[in-house]
Amino acid sequence: MQTIIKYTLAILLSFYVMNVSAQETETETKESKESKESKIEKLKEKIKAGEKEALRVEVEQINERVSKKEITYEEGEELKQKVAKKRALNIENRISILENKIEILKRNNLPVNLDDTKRAAFSFAFGNNDANLIGLTINNGKESKPVQYDFRTVSGLVVSAGLNNAIMDGASLSDSPYKIGGSGYFELGFQWRTRVLKNSNAVRLRYGLSFQWNKYDLKDNQFFVQNGNNTTIETFPTDLRQAKFRTTNLVVPIYFEFGQFTKVEKEDRVRYYNRGLKFGIGGYAGLNIGARQKLWYKEDGDRVKQKIKRDYNVNPFVYGVGAYIGLDDVSLFAKYDLSETFKSGGPKQHNLSLGLRLEIE
Repeated sequence: MQTIIKYTLAILLSFYVMNVSAQETETETKESKESKESKIEKLKEKIKAGEKEALRVEVEQINERVSKKEITYEEGEELKQKVAKKRALNIENRISILENKIEILKRNNLPVNLDDTKRAAFSFAFGNNDANLIGLTINNGKESKPVQYDFRTVSGLVVSAGLNNAIMDGASLSDSPYKIGGSGYFELGFQWRTRVLKNSNAVRLRYGLSFQWNKYDLKDNQFFVQNGNNTTIETFPTDLRQAKFRTTNLVVPIYFEFGQFTKVEKEDRVRYYNRGLKFGIGGYAGLNIGARQKLWYKEDGDRVKQKIKRDYNVNPFVYGVGAYIGLDDVSLFAKYDLSETFKSGGPKQHNLSLGLRLEIE
């Protein structure tokens, strides 16, 4: 009899534990479902908040354009309606994508992870397995920086190369001691271009920092000789195959540029592009940072290449004027040093360069 009672109590206790466990599981499932639904609603609200904030920024940009009289009040109101419609459709589509994503995961018995609620951007990934049918990330962290409506200043590189020579005091270019074909010029620099006028790109200001290399190829068996504060051009004692002299300058160029342009205007931005004929005029000023001479000759039947690095009494300050004319990014340029290449005690000459100029923006 005691055994029967013992087994009966054990069975009743077992049913009780199972019932409690089922109630707890049901409660947990209910709470989990409510938690997921709450997270889904939060994600939807964050989507709406993000699009509304983006709309606010766009409306402020439109109002600013109206206040600056870039567009009329009527045009501004029309733009506001367009961006409002766009943001409303974005909300509708993004929420639809979220709901479809969840349905896909449930249908394929995949876990629905809604724990990462700190993000607010959408990304998609397609794969060949059930775990990667379509990926979607909701991101509501830091807001993306609004598109800058108008870039008034842009930057880029400038590269120019061409022929180099010098005009001697009291002599013409044909009397120069330098070969026209062998003497060259090269420039490499970083520049900024700023639109001068408010609503037009017809006038631009170009400025920056450039390295300029002026190379002279001496003719008639001549080379440079420095004696203290005096630098002279003399005849080499033996047969000189070649003599090259080079100065290196670091300058700040400033040019006013005039020319055609293309204006591309959209709802959220406007851009100006240089297209067509252009003309620039300006100048430059800077410092000489080096001078050297290379000599090629024969000595006792051996070929000798000599490199001499001295200051050669080169003027430490350089300044001049320049101009260019071209199409799009390529131009023909000319520059002339108003400063003399050498200080007192050296040849009286002013550097002159002609060539091609390329702007890379």
